Amino acid sequence: MISQKAKYALRALLVLCKAPAETSLMIGEISKTQAIPKKFLEQILLELKRAGIVSSRRGRLGGYVLLRPADKLTFGEVLRLIDGPIAPLPCLSKIAYRRCADCQDEATCEIRHVFAGVVNAQRQVLDHTTFADAIRKDQALDAVL
Repeated sequence: MISQKAKYALRALLVLCKAPAETSLMIGEISKTQAIPKKFLEQILLELKRAGIVSSRRGRLGGYVLLRPADKLTFGEVLRLIDGPIAPLPCLSKIAYRRCADCQDEATCEIRHVFAGVVNAQRQVLDHTTFADAIRKDQALDAVL
């Protein structure tokens, strides 16, 4: 399960991705349209800024702007940044691997094998779905409705 912080980060980034290129959005705008507490959103955007995903501008036309195109930013990248490892077991983590304390042998661990399939399927979706993909799917759904 992803955290509420990750959901807010994803929603904020989707709003920035949908904005016209080079258009910055104020925290207040994003907060209001996405029902994200403003102070919490500030912390999230600062984290995304430190990671080089967004940039901030000062002044009358200031706010936050996406630094990378939506088709170069994946859900997996953002989830790992905000929530940490995606894997349900430490022995399956890409970024925080460690052997399970109670494991006799990873090669024959049935639990690890089952969850490896889950993690691989999850990674396939998250690491290959960009924000542009999500927006296109949303627009396609709107056209049907």
